[in-house]
Amino acid sequence: MMSSEASNHFPERVAVIGGGRMGAGIAHAFLMAGADVAVIERDASAASEARDRILAAVEGSVLRGAAAPDPARLIVTVTWESLSSAGLAIEAVPEVLGLKREALRRAEDLLPVDAVLVTNTSSLSIDALAAALQRPGAFLGLHFFNPVPASTLVEVVLGTATAATAAEAAERWVRALGKTAVTVRDSPGFASSRLGVLLGLEAIRMVEEGVATPDDIDTAMELGYKHPVGPLRLTDIVGLDVRLDIAEYLTRELGPRFEPPELLRRMVAEGMLGRKTGQGFFAWNADGSPLPTAGERPR
Repeated sequence: MMSSEASNHFPERVAVIGGGRMGAGIAHAFLMAGADVAVIERDASAASEARDRILAAVEGSVLRGAAAPDPARLIVTVTWESLSSAGLAIEAVPEVLGLKREALRRAEDLLPVDAVLVTNTSSLSIDALAAALQRPGAFLGLHFFNPVPASTLVEVVLGTATAATAAEAAERWVRALGKTAVTVRDSPGFASSRLGVLLGLEAIRMVEEGVATPDDIDTAMELGYKHPVGPLRLTDIVGLDVRLDIAEYLTRELGPRFEPPELLRRMVAEGMLGRKTGQGFFAWNADGSPLPTAGERPR
């Protein structure tokens, strides 16, 4: 059961739909903050992988000095009926409109009527997703950033129908996670993705044109502008396929300034998706840590 301190901040149960990198990160953040968490996966194999992913992250936090959470507060399951006791459900399936709509509809059917339903999307329209729901007032976006445990920002995205009570609850939960909420209205790419994707696409064009190496481009932004991670390494972390999907969506919605570079399309077609495949603009170990590049400056 949840501690009395945590119960002042979070619903009785927080459910996360999808235990991939982002979903596991979200589950980890709530678990470390004292919530009871249920993660729902598509099958037993995916559930086992999600559990391992979350527990490895928890172990890392404990080694860095965090208090160890009660493992009984984490449930990883293929059973959607666990949503029936959730006061907050966060959808974290891949960034595909139809897939997210299907997951959100299914979740809404099972959630209590006073629960808040959230999508973790970096760019898709909240209103477009809400169109599939019966209770759009209890729906909004929480855009978590990768890696979730280390990031201190969450973008709270309000749809046209989002009720003030749902927005206030979401902002309160973000603060309880120890993160800062910025609240924006529904707009393609919101605030962070529009700016971040533009920077990343221009960095890719610079590589394509031979202006500088990926390491030098990233170092320029890290040292010159104090970015904690350069735009190309961040593209590797997010996934080149994810960045391509977002760029194509923003091109349709906002125009040709978001047109993906041919280099990005080619790398995705060749399976060079970044950290998750071991190779993107940089090389990565199987555990997700970066491999040093030739001539790379010390970090």
